[in-house]
Amino acid sequence: MSPEVLSLLVLLGILVIATLLPIDMGVLGFGAAFLVGAVVLGLSTDEVLAGFPADLVVTLIGITYLFGIAQVNGTVDLLVAGAVRAVGGRVALVPWVMFAVSAVLIGIGALFAVAIVAPIALRFAARHRIDPLYMGMMVVHGALGGAFTPISVYGSFVNGLVRDSDLAGSPLALALAPLGFNLAIAAALTVWLGRRRVPVAVGAPGAAAEPGTDAVPGASRVTLVQAATVAGILLLAVLTVVWQVDVGFASLLIGAGLALLDPKGTRRAVDSVAWSTVLLIAGVLTYVGVLQAAGTIDLVSDGIAGLGVPLLAALLICYLGGIASAFASSVAMLGVMVPLALPFLQQGDIGPIGFVAALAVATTVVDVSPFSTNGALVLANAPAGTDRDRFYKRMLGYAGTVTALGPLLAWAVFVLPGWG
Repeated sequence: MSPEVLSLLVLLGILVIATLLPIDMGVLGFGAAFLVGAVVLGLSTDEVLAGFPADLVVTLIGITYLFGIAQVNGTVDLLVAGAVRAVGGRVALVPWVMFAVSAVLIGIGALFAVAIVAPIALRFAARHRIDPLYMGMMVVHGALGGAFTPISVYGSFVNGLVRDSDLAGSPLALALAPLGFNLAIAAALTVWLGRRRVPVAVGAPGAAAEPGTDAVPGASRVTLVQAATVAGILLLAVLTVVWQVDVGFASLLIGAGLALLDPKGTRRAVDSVAWSTVLLIAGVLTYVGVLQAAGTIDLVSDGIAGLGVPLLAALLICYLGGIASAFASSVAMLGVMVPLALPFLQQGDIGPIGFVAALAVATTVVDVSPFSTNGALVLANAPAGTDRDRFYKRMLGYAGTVTALGPLLAWAVFVLPGWG
């Protein structure tokens, strides 16, 4: 059996075992990375760990620590109260406000908009008994909808690839296609989950509050620590949006400053770091790196390229990009998939504008996966009192549905009509 096939079978085995047994998938991922990488492929330890997502680990630790501080000192309650007042107490509108805020932030360059919005949104969801899956996915889909503006990270990257390939491109179409697609998903989520109210766990935030708009947290006086925390969160947004500072290191630096300001009050914030999520994501993505080293992804890509049927090849590329992006970097997969599609696009049988839009949607819409950066941030910020195992499985089920249908719908809407 070739290493490529073996590594793919091992990945399937990991997914099956973690689904059927209460074993952390991250542990399985690390173990598989060593066995396949070192034993089968003969990779060194450094090569096996090449896929370790250090930046994502720092991001998860930094963000959950900073907002852990905001939670223990009451700042999150102030922010939730402000969100309620912004919509005049109409709680049903808040998920849409979070969708819009995420879209605007990422659209102007904040790659980790979900990291900024999700903690506040999910805290609000817990207090008002809104389904956390609904609120979390509204935040993620808002970010995905605004991700391809010309000044965003994703948009500038893809537009640059298209320009370098001498293909016809449309930055406006690339910006609007994901926005419209994710707006449609958000509307469907509102119909499906928007009216669902979840029970409040004893001891969870808002457990003593009555449901509805009367359950608005507040404080008679804003403390110095709370004011500093709000300033720190705003500073985080500015640093990530304006100066493109790494969100993980920025949040840790701001968190350290707040800890120095209030050492005793922030001591419990370390407990809010999502260590189990860090292990899960790091283990799985390390194994994905081994898959890339084994040539598994390249093997599948070469097989698709040799089909000779442009529309079918376009559909399979959308699926390959989507499935791989559910576990790996969306930007990286776009960088692979766009050049892979060049032979089909240059033949003129497929409109490049429509295909690039479809690929952009298919490759990013799966970021609702708990193995992706955005999905991991939602999972890491699940409200206190949430059954994390059940929440993870619900996210996994939703991500599976999106991964199965998203690329197909993107292909049908943007490629099949022959746009561009």
